[in-house]
Amino acid sequence: MVLTADQIDYNEQTHQAEARGNVHFSHPGRKEDIYASSFKYNLDTEIGTFFNVRGTVASAGQAGPRLLTTTEPFYFEGEVAHKMRDRYVVFQCQVTNCKRPGPWWTLSSPHTTVVPGRYALMRRSVFRLKKVPLFYAPAYYKSLERAPRSSGFLTPNIGNSSRRGRVLGETFFWAPSRSYDMTLGGTYFSQRGFAHQITGRGRPTPGSFFDAFWYNMNDRGIGAGESRRRQGGRLFNLNGGAQLPWGFRGVASVNYLSSLEFRLAFTETLNEAIFSEAHSVGYVTRSFSSFFLNAALVRHENFQTTQKDDTIVIRKLPSIELASREHPLWRGRLPLYLTLDSSLELLGRRQPGFETRRLAERLDLFPRLSTRLQWKGFHLTPVFGWRETYYGEQLRPDGTVSGENLRRSAREVSLELAPPPLGRVFRGPRLLGDRVKHVIEPRLSYRYVAGLPDFRRILRFDERDLLTNTNEVEISLVQRLYGKRIETGEVRELMSLEIWQRRYLDPRFGGALVEGDRNVFASTIGLTPFAFADSARSYSPVVTVLRLQPRYNYALEWRNDYDPQRGKVVNSGLTVDANTANFNVSIGHYAVRSLRLLTPPSNQMRAMIRYGSINKRGWNLGFSTVYDYRQAIMQYANSHVTYNTDCCGFSLEWRRFALGSTRNENQFRLALSIANVGSFGNLKKQEKMF
Repeated sequence: MVLTADQIDYNEQTHQAEARGNVHFSHPGRKEDIYASSFKYNLDTEIGTFFNVRGTVASAGQAGPRLLTTTEPFYFEGEVAHKMRDRYVVFQCQVTNCKRPGPWWTLSSPHTTVVPGRYALMRRSVFRLKKVPLFYAPAYYKSLERAPRSSGFLTPNIGNSSRRGRVLGETFFWAPSRSYDMTLGGTYFSQRGFAHQITGRGRPTPGSFFDAFWYNMNDRGIGAGESRRRQGGRLFNLNGGAQLPWGFRGVASVNYLSSLEFRLAFTETLNEAIFSEAHSVGYVTRSFSSFFLNAALVRHENFQTTQKDDTIVIRKLPSIELASREHPLWRGRLPLYLTLDSSLELLGRRQPGFETRRLAERLDLFPRLSTRLQWKGFHLTPVFGWRETYYGEQLRPDGTVSGENLRRSAREVSLELAPPPLGRVFRGPRLLGDRVKHVIEPRLSYRYVAGLPDFRRILRFDERDLLTNTNEVEISLVQRLYGKRIETGEVRELMSLEIWQRRYLDPRFGGALVEGDRNVFASTIGLTPFAFADSARSYSPVVTVLRLQPRYNYALEWRNDYDPQRGKVVNSGLTVDANTANFNVSIGHYAVRSLRLLTPPSNQMRAMIRYGSINKRGWNLGFSTVYDYRQAIMQYANSHVTYNTDCCGFSLEWRRFALGSTRNENQFRLALSIANVGSFGNLKKQEKMF
């Protein structure tokens, strides 16, 4: 440490030093830099007193992806400061990390304790914004560590909603150790009732973790009398993983939702509100050589509507899988590979008007042999497979479940021919690169599946049950455009155009297809995620995917399915993204124009425009929306404005939800962000656009 002043008296016997006039005390190792009018200090006991003190104490960087940061240290000043070894006690103290003079914010306290590198504790503190007092805290604690862990109350949540009324909430954060923490909070909505939430996180060992969240809403309902509509409910999420003995690893993801209407009415983001599924899985896995073994407990729940119990629940209790990637059996001139997919499961399915036995057996064994032939750049891959499946139950013609066993035996042959790609190099425009290469990749495949019984007798739980007799040919063509910079050697894909279609030599899929019904088979979902088979057909839709990326920060993707049988594009998805240093645009349009029997029609646009970033000084603006053309309504809108100074930021956000009769709500949210400290207000940092 270094001490300088106009005058310094030092007693060698008592080790007492007294300094007067322009006193400067610094400790470079601790990043302490303090000025005072006078100073008394004992170099032996490291106890001293500053008068009319001011200085800086560095805080360890605590920057995060959603935290406003600054390189300015914490500046403090006070009438008297007592230094006691590793800490300072400052009276009539004022703290800020803004540039001076005229700081944007200050935090003042009659009694402050500062332990450099550890924490600062202020009692009876008052926060002022431009000298205007905003709030009072009996005690305010700020960690100065790089990874702080301290228990305490978080800033209150205060706001207003057109549908929930006035909002008041508080949360307590409890960190019993470095490896565990928990938050317990409650929120009161004046028009709806009380909600509470609990979150917990833990890292018990270096190879394990868990994160849990519980939310419960006791809703008084909307409306009056018998028409009062209660939309409360509960949700629970748990994610965890651990390294187990003997090379096994366990993973769990548990999701519970009491009702879809509750999620639509009370969640805070559109993506979460419209997600109509709750998937839970817990499994252990181990891989050895090219094989892997999985044992899982699975529960999938799909909410069909907001009506109570209108759900489809599929259970696997348990599911045991033994599978392998291509495993070489022979490495000669004609190599031979084995691929295995097998499972033993106890399954159950429940939905309105239909239910299987609580646990029905299913044993599936699917080995495949393949080889590879090459000749002058042509690659031919034959695959021969045999599939045996045993079911403990089956469907009767009237749609009820029978306890009779069912055996399904399938034989599969497939051939894939990949001719050599065609390519040519051109001199390209400077915008794309010094050289541009055009590549054409054709591909032809044939697949034949036979030996299956009546498809309508099969109980359907997942994709394993969608196999049908199939005789089909698939033709695909991929064109790619690459750009190369000779100076750096960088090669980038500028454009790709993929087109593929299937020709069905068996238009009725071995009798599995039902006229006038929505048919979903393994062959159809392997081509496109949109259902298209409602009648016998010889051709599938033509699937096209176009991707453009002339520069690394500009991209376009257009995917569409053209159905020649209907003579129109039945679905389309277009996304455009552009990014610069401070400007981001993302626009998407999605449309489904198929029969309502196959897929409900839709025509929606989403857009997000954003200028700025979390740490950009000055104005930052953002807007996002989802507009439904069929209903002519804006289902969701979010407008965000942030102004950042050198040490703090002010945010205002307006949200609009229009989700049918379930939710029609406007929200206004505010937040004040203090650099290197955190946010205050009802706009949570994880919900901000910046």
